[in-house]
Amino acid sequence: MEAFKSIANPLPSFLFTCILLLFANAASAKTHYHEFVIQATPVKRLCKTHNTITVNGQFPGPTLEVNNGDTLVVKVVNRARYNVTIHWHGVRQMRTGWADGPEFVTQCPIRQGKSYTYRFTIQGQEGTLWWHAHSSWLRATVYGALIIQPKEGENYPFPKPKRETPILLGEWWDTNPIDIVRRATRTGAAPNVSDAYTINGQPGDLYKCSKQDTTIVHMDSGETNLLRVINAGLNQQLFFTVANHKLTVVGADASYVKPFTTSILMLGPGQTTDVLIKTDQPAARYYMAARAYASAQGAPFDNTTTTAILEYKTVSCSSNCVKINPVFPSLPPYNDTATATAFTTKFRSPRKVEVPTEIDENLFFTVGLGLQNCPRGARSRNCQGPNGTRFAASMNNVSFVLPSNFSLLQAHHQGIPGIFSTDFPAVPPVKFDYTGNITRSLWQPIRGTKLYKLKYGARVQVVLQGTSIFTAENHPIHLHGYDFYIIAEGFGNFNAKKDTAKFNLVDPPLRNTASVPVNGWTVIRFIADNPGVWLMHCHLDVHITWGLAMAFVVENGVSELESLEAPPVDFPVC
Repeated sequence: MEAFKSIANPLPSFLFTCILLLFANAASAKTHYHEFVIQATPVKRLCKTHNTITVNGQFPGPTLEVNNGDTLVVKVVNRARYNVTIHWHGVRQMRTGWADGPEFVTQCPIRQGKSYTYRFTIQGQEGTLWWHAHSSWLRATVYGALIIQPKEGENYPFPKPKRETPILLGEWWDTNPIDIVRRATRTGAAPNVSDAYTINGQPGDLYKCSKQDTTIVHMDSGETNLLRVINAGLNQQLFFTVANHKLTVVGADASYVKPFTTSILMLGPGQTTDVLIKTDQPAARYYMAARAYASAQGAPFDNTTTTAILEYKTVSCSSNCVKINPVFPSLPPYNDTATATAFTTKFRSPRKVEVPTEIDENLFFTVGLGLQNCPRGARSRNCQGPNGTRFAASMNNVSFVLPSNFSLLQAHHQGIPGIFSTDFPAVPPVKFDYTGNITRSLWQPIRGTKLYKLKYGARVQVVLQGTSIFTAENHPIHLHGYDFYIIAEGFGNFNAKKDTAKFNLVDPPLRNTASVPVNGWTVIRFIADNPGVWLMHCHLDVHITWGLAMAFVVENGVSELESLEAPPVDFPVC
């Protein structure tokens, strides 16, 4: 103690405190070990039992719970008959691109009988994310929640809820989903829509043979609880509500937001929303429900409604409530774009944020569907899209083609030529009335594996412009390896002269998946501070199957901490 008293300058003791805090933080961070066995499991839904691909025999798969700063080590063992990868949706993967998971982008798939261990650290993220297969349509059933709590000793920026419940919204096909996508790829036609939506893996009361297994969420009267809502569906944006209850949104995509209250959520596939719910209604049973927001005019969709039950756990309710039907909520019409827009435009960061204001890369990407002419010599059964064509999708008129003999990250890291080019266009090759009547000459995209190169630290703005080629639709666009600020969205064609005035550079929300409005646009900004190859794609899986994707290759910076780590020793080979 005497030694400390004799120090006149307070700086050393301040540094000593900082070092102690640093060690305390490091000591509190944990490493979590898990094993995921990908396997076929009998799962009965809608009266029929299917041999369904699951993780550890569970559908949905296991919920992983960690703290901000923790490390995850997940050994994935593939005992299924399909190749598989696992993507940790929304995890920043700082310098650990090898663990990101999209098939043929950051890794080759895990073959039957093989394994691969994903190792990564959660850095500066809190809230709800999820994990899912990123290989063909396996994520129809291979998915689960990833919950990130604050660091040990830290709290939420809102009163601690009494209990927390993951609500995973999904889609169910009453057949093998892999067969569905393979048939669509072979014929060029649109795949069959799902037969049911699910909440925590169960379709609910309104479907045949499902009532007895409906998900029930128990809560006591007078509580404030947290629902962690995840849209794990393959191809459908969804409205979600709880009968007679208000929902206070406090987080999205593992970032906190300025709280706002709503009765309806709209989530695109890939998006998560954390909401507080107060059990302030008469003790009874209330339906939670989800149904489609289907913005593509004339396109078929699954027009069913999935339900779960919020049941008050009180003495008066426990015996009597089971005998009465739950209160049914009001859900918007399937084409209610006004409600969807009112919801998505309410998101704000809790405080002023550091949005990049000087821009190094000003990019403009069109996103949408198209049609490819039937290839010469192809049979008509392989061209069952509209008027004998094949469905396609593109960004800036490039329909993305995945390689098959190397992953893009491997080719970039090892300098393997011929796997990809870096000439993805920064702007559309042809300017046109993106959301108006479009000449058929623009309907056919080119196929290619084109990436866009970014220098480390580049400040990037991307205008994501929806198109009405073939049909206009709301597109949930997900960027791997990054969160981004959504600084504006609107309808029609983006006009830099007048729409720049709408930019929110003060408190825009931080997301990893942006809903590009039907016949509209969204503007995002981020700093390219994570080296590697990062996929950006529509999270409607039918659209990524058709090529609605591109990838950024972000170069290393100058130091080791600004450079991609070396690949792990068990990295899968093609």
